[in-house]
Amino acid sequence: MSAFASTWVVRGFSPTTVRCYASLLERVLNHFERPVWQIEPADVDAMLRDLLCAGRAAGTRRQYLQMLRMFHGFVKDRYATGIRALYGVPVGDPLDRFNRLRHVYDDRSPFRLPPAAERLTEFFAFARARLAVTADYPAAARDYALLRTLYHCAPRVSEAVRLDQCDVHPELGPSGKLHVRFGKAANASGPRPRWAPMLDGLDRILAWYQSDVRPLFPDTAPLFCDADGHPLKAHTVRDRLARLLDLEGVPQDDRFTPHDLRRACATHHYEQGMDLLTVQQLLGHRHIAATMAYVQPSLSFVEDAWRRATLTAITGLAG
Repeated sequence: MSAFASTWVVRGFSPTTVRCYASLLERVLNHFERPVWQIEPADVDAMLRDLLCAGRAAGTRRQYLQMLRMFHGFVKDRYATGIRALYGVPVGDPLDRFNRLRHVYDDRSPFRLPPAAERLTEFFAFARARLAVTADYPAAARDYALLRTLYHCAPRVSEAVRLDQCDVHPELGPSGKLHVRFGKAANASGPRPRWAPMLDGLDRILAWYQSDVRPLFPDTAPLFCDADGHPLKAHTVRDRLARLLDLEGVPQDDRFTPHDLRRACATHHYEQGMDLLTVQQLLGHRHIAATMAYVQPSLSFVEDAWRRATLTAITGLAG
């Protein structure tokens, strides 16, 4: 474990990232009562069953599998010869085709489209109107600004809760930008920072939030903080959105998660004519294939595109 952790140091990971990865690795290995090179597929199945029974989210289970894959590969590449010499056995692979890493969407059944633009307009109108009657105005106003940020700027919820006040730059570009300094560290590559534009009036919403709402909380660095000034947790954001939907009283089919807001942002911009490469930059994806999985146009998307193309052709012929 120490040798594996040292590879993160030489690759330039921050001390905080190294500590987080080391803690995750320790939790993964605590699920097994044998060395990592003796782990079999059945042992991995048992770990996943324990995580599922404990209520761990699909993303958490993927993190456990990813860390196990990375550490097992490290042991196999560097120590397989020594292990065979000492114990006379090869280092097998505990991850087979039945427990390979899957995307979080693979755990969703049946498949669901992201919320429509009309549905989100209705939801945000409800959340905004509630600000006038709620007993906890600061928290409700903070939640409103945060959820609008998730939809209009498309950060992951884990990225949004790590934003600081200094990461808001209204002076950059036509509408300002957010500096997402802790972008998702896919494949243990380390944080991937990016600049995300504040689209669709988000610049005005965050200007209001920083001038009128954020001073109601302790004077600390986080942009979205709790009553003690500490950064919100991702699960807190999910819980508060769920409670807000409960108050709205919508049916199950009209409910959504914070990550659905990110998917909705990608889909709606694509439906409005933004090309996939631009959507990829907005989401912070390294590969275009990941962006294509996020973009799920409405069922009438083809017909709407045909009407726009036909109207453009007729206008050109007439003009």
